[in-house]
This record gives sequence, C-alpha cells and structure tokens, in this order.
Amino acid sequence: MEGEVTKIAAGVLLDTESVKLLATALVMGIGSIGPALAIGLLAGKGLEAIGRNPEASGKIQTAMILSIAFAEAVAIYALVVALIIKFV
Repeated sequence: MEGEVTKIAAGVLLDTESVKLLATALVMGIGSIGPALAIGLLAGKGLEAIGRNPEASGKIQTAMILSIAFAEAVAIYALVVALIIKFV
C-alpha cells in the first residue's frame, strides 16, 4: 500500500513509510532502556558483592555475566521487532 496516508490525532498527515520509521525508532528506544538499566544495575551490584566478598568472585562473576547476557537478549528481541516493522 505504497503512498497510503495515515491520519494522526493532531491532524498531521503521514505516509505509511514515515509511520514505519517512527515505530521502528520507538521500538528501539523503548526496547533499549530496560536492558541498559538492568545491565548497569547488575554490573554495579556484582562489583559491590565482589568488593564485599572477594573469595566468592568466581561464582558472583559467572552469575553476573549470565544475567547480563539474558538482559541483553531483551534488547536483541527489540532489534528483531524493529527490523520486522521496518522491512515488512
């Protein structure tokens, strides 16, 4: 449906491609905030725990890296959704 026009609440007219690009930007922006905050908190708390108990640094570091990988997976899902919106 190339060239189709969508009416927005403020009365602004946007074509479909513009709406797709705006949606892509919003998905990436919002989808990156959560993982960024999670990774920052995980790293900070992990380093704080290692500072308090250096003998357990191996176990703490392993759990921290695994948790950071899971948090990063959420950002990758947001990227996949953004790419689907952009190219489909």
